[in-house]
Amino acid sequence: MKRALISVYDKSGVADLARGLTELGYEIISSGGTASLLRAHSIAVTEVRAVTGFPEMMEGRLKTLHPLIHGGILMRRGHESDEESAKAYGLSPIDIVVVNLYPFAETVSGEHSLTQAIENIDIGGPAMLRAAAKNYAFVAVVTSPKQYGAVLGELREHGRVSTSLRQRLAAEALLVTAYYDSTISQYLWRAFGESGFPAQMGLPLNLVRPLRYGENPHQEGALYATALAQGKLPRAEQLQGKELSYCNIADADVAWAVVSEFTCPAVAVVKHATPCGVATGETIHEAYLKAEAGDRTSIFGGIVALNREVDEVTAEALSKIFLEVVVAPCFTGAARRILGTKKNLRLLAPDDSAEGGARAAGGNWEVRSIAGGYLLQTPDTWGTKEQWQVVTAAQPTPAEESDLFFAWVVAKHVKSNAIVIAKGGATIGIGTGQPNRIDAARQAIERAGAGVKGAVLASEAFFPWPDVLEVCGRAGIVAVIQPGGALRDAESIAVANAYGLAMLHTKERHFKH
Repeated sequence: MKRALISVYDKSGVADLARGLTELGYEIISSGGTASLLRAHSIAVTEVRAVTGFPEMMEGRLKTLHPLIHGGILMRRGHESDEESAKAYGLSPIDIVVVNLYPFAETVSGEHSLTQAIENIDIGGPAMLRAAAKNYAFVAVVTSPKQYGAVLGELREHGRVSTSLRQRLAAEALLVTAYYDSTISQYLWRAFGESGFPAQMGLPLNLVRPLRYGENPHQEGALYATALAQGKLPRAEQLQGKELSYCNIADADVAWAVVSEFTCPAVAVVKHATPCGVATGETIHEAYLKAEAGDRTSIFGGIVALNREVDEVTAEALSKIFLEVVVAPCFTGAARRILGTKKNLRLLAPDDSAEGGARAAGGNWEVRSIAGGYLLQTPDTWGTKEQWQVVTAAQPTPAEESDLFFAWVVAKHVKSNAIVIAKGGATIGIGTGQPNRIDAARQAIERAGAGVKGAVLASEAFFPWPDVLEVCGRAGIVAVIQPGGALRDAESIAVANAYGLAMLHTKERHFKH
């Protein structure tokens, strides 16, 4: 008689699988809660302890770690040495291994103690999966209820699981254990207070969905979420609209990051991963109108993020322009009806309530791929305004200081070299991605037009030359914020004083490449 070992935490569909295997002549070996469930469905089960001669012990920590289990999984059929060992020690082959693991990620996503986290580290499960995957030539290893139908289908039609399916199942099983171990290791790295970067690491990623293509139609693309990113943009609920593209998601991520910086109502418009209009207001409708006015050309076909519920009046304004995506925490019923008339418009509703769990699991490393490797860094967080220093004779007014702070926040999210010009809590000109800072400044001033007079300017990095201050003074900029720290700071300060500009040094930069 062929044997199948079934030990699962997620018991969805397992009774139907076991019944199907029994009907095909398989003996079912199981333990604990899985065995109890199968017996409750009148399915004959041989307990693991009946196979091993040992009871479950240590509150379930030790069940399947035994040579009579692992020998049955690992033995190579027709291999003389393996057959002799099996005969000498009473090992019988196990042909199918059905295992899924303790819910470690789910446990640490919510309120939990370190003890609870540790007890949800599965030991026997990954060991059986690895053993079965290694011996895929003879064993089918099943890790998900989604695989049950394919396995039963081949057994019923052919009497065996095909080599090609066993190979795929083995590869998927090892991906499961790699994901599981990387999730645990990153969690413990943080939980134990380790700092810096580990010498070796894996990135725990869950496939959310394949994408139609990547940045361009000839590139393949897919969206993955980190282990505990349920509250992040990859897990956002899409309320309407056609399928999201690779570029839609990348742009929405930038826009959502910008508005998440503000506690007051804020709106960001992004095009090609670049903010082109950002504003705050007393209401979300006011903020949207100001953001739209920041660049009426670039908003066409753009992505809009709002950090407040979208109401009817805001939805009416949004519906008047062709947009690709609107991202907001929620939408009123009236707003949904209005935006629902734009059938292709995607509406996304992210929920950042799970953000703390992701941080606890080590999810706060930013990762970028390069040829042959990856770059990792910690997120670009803010310092404190206490280190800011006015370095000019002129002092900014309260209104100017408010605009300087706003422009400084936006500049953090603009590609370097970055210049942001703002007035009244809204951007009016953004210079981005230029190979030198003076060109970025000229670009921002040109986009600001006549509104530049009386506005403020933020630069995400210091001025290596005083030339930016010269064009600021001639354009009518009244205040500037920048990190400072250049060799020619004194020259820049002298030019600012000559034009009567107020200038703040933040003593931190925010390059974005």
